[in-house]
Amino acid sequence: MNADFDQAPVLLTGFAPFGGEASNPSWEAVQRLHGERIGGRLVVAHCLPVAYAGCLPQLRERLDALRPALVLCIGQAGGRAQLSIERIAINVDDARIPDNQGRQPIDEPVIAGGPAAYFSSLPIKALRAALHEAGIPAEISQSAGTYLCNHVFYGLLHELHLRGDARVRGGFIHIPYSPAQAARHAGAPSLDGEHVVRALRVMVETALTTHVDRRLAGGAEH
Repeated sequence: MNADFDQAPVLLTGFAPFGGEASNPSWEAVQRLHGERIGGRLVVAHCLPVAYAGCLPQLRERLDALRPALVLCIGQAGGRAQLSIERIAINVDDARIPDNQGRQPIDEPVIAGGPAAYFSSLPIKALRAALHEAGIPAEISQSAGTYLCNHVFYGLLHELHLRGDARVRGGFIHIPYSPAQAARHAGAPSLDGEHVVRALRVMVETALTTHVDRRLAGGAEH
C-alpha cells in the first residue's frame, strides 16, 4: 500500500465512549475523514478501545499494517474550551477512573524502562497558528493527563522512536465536549463536530507541509 513514503497514508485515531457518555466526539469526527485524501494522502481512521490492555496493541497493529507518514491521535477532554495540541507525553499511568474493562492503574509506567517523557513530533506551533487563521480556537497544552489519552500518546511516540524513521510524525490532540454532551454538563464549553472535522483537515494539511515548526510563544505560567 505504501512502499513509497510519498504515498504513505495518514492514520487518525479516536476513542470509544467512556465515563458514562453515550458517544465520543473524537471518534465521531475522525471517522468522517476515513477514505478522504488530504495533501494527496489517504486518510485511514481507527477507533481505539478505552482499555489499557487493548489500545496500544491495536495502535501497533495499525502502524504495522499501514506504515503511515503521519499519525494524529484524538481524544476528548471534557471541560476544555478549545482544541488542545499536546506537547509532552509522560511515562505514567495514574487513572482517576477505571477504564471500560475496570482496570485502574495507579503510578505505573506506560512502558517499563522507557524514558520519562517524549515531546510530540508534530509542528505544534504551526498547527495552532493554522487553526487560529482558520478561525478555530486552539491552544498548546503542556499536559495530556495521566489516563488513556496520555497512555496512547506516550505509547505512540515510543513506538515511532523504536521504528527509527524520523520522517514519520505523531502526536495527540484533545477536543472539548460536543454540544450534546455539554448540554448535560452545566456550564461546560463545547465545540461542534463540523468545527472539529475542519480542524482535523487543517492540522493534517499543515503537518504534512510544515517541515520546520514556527517559533511562536506557546508556554504557560501554570
